[in-house]
Amino acid sequence: MKLWRFGILIAAALTLSPLSRAQDFRGSLVGVVEDASGARVPSATIAIRASESSVERQAAADTHGGFRLDNLLPGVYHVIVNAPGFAEASADVTVVVSSVRTITVTMKPAPVQQTVKVQGQPSSITTEAIDTSSAVHQAAVTVHDLETLPLASRSFANIAYLAPGTEPVEPSDPTKARITAVSTGGSSGLNIELSVDGGDNSDDYIGGFLQNFSPDAVQEFAVRTAQEDADTSRTTGASVVITTKHGTDEWHGEGAFYARAAALNARFPIENPAPDPKQPFSRQNYVGTVGGPIRHGKIWFFSSLEYIHEDASIAYSPDSQAQFNALSQLAASGLVSVNGTTVTSIPVPNNVPVPFHDVLATTRFDWAQSARSQWFLRMAGDSYITHNDLVQQATLSSTGATSHSNYLNLVLSQQFTFSPTWLGSFIFDASGLHHTEERNVNLGFALAFPFSSTAQTISGFETFGDNQFVTPITAFPVLRNQEKYQFRYDVTHASGDHAPRFGMNFIHEPVLSGALSGTAEHLTIFGMNPANYIGNPQQFTVDLNCTPMFGLMPSPGTSCVSTPAANGSFSQDVQRLGIYAQDSWRVTPHLTVNYGLRYDTTFGLFTASGRSQLQNPAVLTLQALGIPLANGAPHDYRAAFAPRLGIAYSPAGNTVIRTGFGLFYNDLAQTGWVSALQAVNMPPGVCIHPGDPGCLPAGSPAAIIDPHYKTPYAIHITAGVQHAFNTKWTLSADWTHEQGVHAYRRYQYQSGFVLPPTAPNVTVFRSDNRSRYDGLLIHLQGNISRRFNLTMNYTYSSAETWGCVLGELFDYVNGVCDPLHAFAKGDYGPSGEDVRHRFVVAGTVYAPGGFQIALLTQAESARPFTLTTTVDVNGFGDTLDDRAVVNGVQTSLDEFRGTPYIQVDMRVSRPFVFHESWTATPFIEFFNLFNRNNPGANFVTNVAALPVPQNEVQMGNITHICTDPACTLAGQRPITSLNQLREPAGELGDFFGPGTTVGIPFAAQVGFRVTF
Repeated sequence: MKLWRFGILIAAALTLSPLSRAQDFRGSLVGVVEDASGARVPSATIAIRASESSVERQAAADTHGGFRLDNLLPGVYHVIVNAPGFAEASADVTVVVSSVRTITVTMKPAPVQQTVKVQGQPSSITTEAIDTSSAVHQAAVTVHDLETLPLASRSFANIAYLAPGTEPVEPSDPTKARITAVSTGGSSGLNIELSVDGGDNSDDYIGGFLQNFSPDAVQEFAVRTAQEDADTSRTTGASVVITTKHGTDEWHGEGAFYARAAALNARFPIENPAPDPKQPFSRQNYVGTVGGPIRHGKIWFFSSLEYIHEDASIAYSPDSQAQFNALSQLAASGLVSVNGTTVTSIPVPNNVPVPFHDVLATTRFDWAQSARSQWFLRMAGDSYITHNDLVQQATLSSTGATSHSNYLNLVLSQQFTFSPTWLGSFIFDASGLHHTEERNVNLGFALAFPFSSTAQTISGFETFGDNQFVTPITAFPVLRNQEKYQFRYDVTHASGDHAPRFGMNFIHEPVLSGALSGTAEHLTIFGMNPANYIGNPQQFTVDLNCTPMFGLMPSPGTSCVSTPAANGSFSQDVQRLGIYAQDSWRVTPHLTVNYGLRYDTTFGLFTASGRSQLQNPAVLTLQALGIPLANGAPHDYRAAFAPRLGIAYSPAGNTVIRTGFGLFYNDLAQTGWVSALQAVNMPPGVCIHPGDPGCLPAGSPAAIIDPHYKTPYAIHITAGVQHAFNTKWTLSADWTHEQGVHAYRRYQYQSGFVLPPTAPNVTVFRSDNRSRYDGLLIHLQGNISRRFNLTMNYTYSSAETWGCVLGELFDYVNGVCDPLHAFAKGDYGPSGEDVRHRFVVAGTVYAPGGFQIALLTQAESARPFTLTTTVDVNGFGDTLDDRAVVNGVQTSLDEFRGTPYIQVDMRVSRPFVFHESWTATPFIEFFNLFNRNNPGANFVTNVAALPVPQNEVQMGNITHICTDPACTLAGQRPITSLNQLREPAGELGDFFGPGTTVGIPFAAQVGFRVTF
């Protein structure tokens, strides 16, 4: 590559400017032009051209020699600088997604010139350089990382864990378990803003990702864990910004094949020990991409297709099989009979097949209309079907369903250069989702036993019979439809020391609808397991019907709920508007101040089927009874003003000190209060006086939204320092404090306990929760040699919140034990994702013989869980929110801890280059290389399922542990430590989803990739 002496020198790669990007999914190039003495050169002209196409942009240096080019698609650009009296200078520069690349151009007087050979390397998260102008906590993951590091379950989000401050988390939506979630700030990951090519990709019903994309369609993505700029909205924690691959003037593409089989997997001794047959499993991924010119220098296209064929299975542990066989024995005796339906045969297999088929496709067209106008159109789809979905390790296949989803997405974008200093960007995004869940059986009833419920039970708690589609967290729908349209426009101006930007983002969702299960159902929640009834079948009949007979009373903790047939649908039409203004002010060459203000609001957030909550029968009934739980209807919040401030001071080019402050608002996902929205899908009847036909009867379920709703927000305060010791070693330390305000909580008021006997059972959804996250993030990066690079992260953090049996930051799961004392002792504790210590190391070794060995290691301290009981020990009539009592003392929120999690993944590959531009790469990947048992926090949480005396469970106070299967008096030992009650539940470790490779035993995957 030709340069003039002291030509273009890279001063800081991947430098982030938090208030100056033209679009999140694009990057920027910022620089200064100077002569050999360091004096600035004004009036220089800068031209950049994409290395693989003829797209060109120009800019002019200001009077201080500075220049800026925004809205650049990630990639390599050829930069040419000219100035009067100086020789031309040129070099190739890489621009990364959601980042600013800073360069210094040193001009040499004409006509001296020199040819310099530059050794480059692929851009990667393991080679990021020091950041000298940003308070944003961010890491960029490139296509090089996606292709070289081992990807568990081939989810591109798995690599997001390389970003400091992130951690794996089980997806909270059981219908989208294949889309890996990413946790930041001790949250569940549902509070993260996600965009693909500038288009909104957030699920507005439950939160998190809406649509999945093949890793081979992704060019780069950035994970911003704290202190985002003012153009970012609808997040209280982090944001993930993705850009997809595009065509160039050169034909390029790839084909790949991945294969896994049971023979390549180790047994999971907890659930699938010998001599049982080995759990069946196989999966094949078929991938193909191609891109190139339709018209050279003008129009390009890129297309990708991935097909996944998986035959996974759920294995049953010996303990589960023992309980299933006991239930089968009760059924054979004719005892399983509910509402005239009798089941006399319940087969008990060793495992249940869970076949999964998925098609992921993208097609993109880019058009250089002129030197001033560029367009692109990207279309994407995801269609999958899962049979026996929702079956878990302790539930029979009758509780499963066939899950089918179709996602479609379209993004149209244009950027227009009004002048060398003014740039406009337009985004139109349209997306749709249609999802269905069809039960395996429709018996009209379900039986739930304690052993089926664990810390990771998110798809239901039924052991046998119909899936109720109701979890300890919330109800989830059997039908979902979401239709979204987004219009976004941003204007950027680069002038002197300022880079102001302003914009508008409008989202219209005319369809945000679905349906909860509306069939007539009877659910029996048993206080004891099936094996406990074998010697006393009469007690089983009593508990099955919750009716005294044979001189016996129902066991404590047993309850029966009959739900009549109903219209379970809900429907909304929601609009969201956000506007912002921001500026990046370079006060001095060493000090940058970034400041901005954002305003967001929503229209129709609480309106369902065209009706407000004032038409909710529960609200009308409470008013008729004179119960002051609902004195009005909630309204859209209009005070969400969010200031942002970031300061970066770099006394030298190898050190930066940064700090920041910001407010971040995010409306709650609708699933939390869908039952209140469902309540108004029909016009209400007359309910003015108690007993009117439109009033709810005593004890019936009801749900309302507190009229004093405020949009939840988080306060971010950050500070940090980063230092580059040399060109090979960089160390940074960043502190983050996130204070959560007005987060969601669920209050349960029971008829005859907290409310009068004439009242319904009322669930009130309020936004009054508070939480706190503090984290110290240490990042060490070393490019030890041309044969080895690595990145290492250590996070020391604490995440705490208020809750009852579930604690999550900015989620919909937190309940209240005592609705009369919402902030009682024992209700404040760690969140479910509170990981005190987390360590990640990743890197690639370029070994002799052309072999490449990539390692990804994660280790973290134990996550918390809560021990619960189905006995109403609190005396409020609600057994879903009662924590267990041990030795007379009630346990507190998330008091227990699981086991530390350690996993080492490795990829070994050997590229072969032929015909110059063709590369064939066979490889093998190993997940959980050392076959470590990783149950994580997936422990038994219901005391009735533990080896303890059942009479103590029914009395509500556990004092002994059983040391023999019969739990004889001689085999009972006093509980001297709560650790005696920690029992792993097996199944899939800490992370959900059949066929995944995170949290389960050793698994290997072989594959082959051809690239041209």
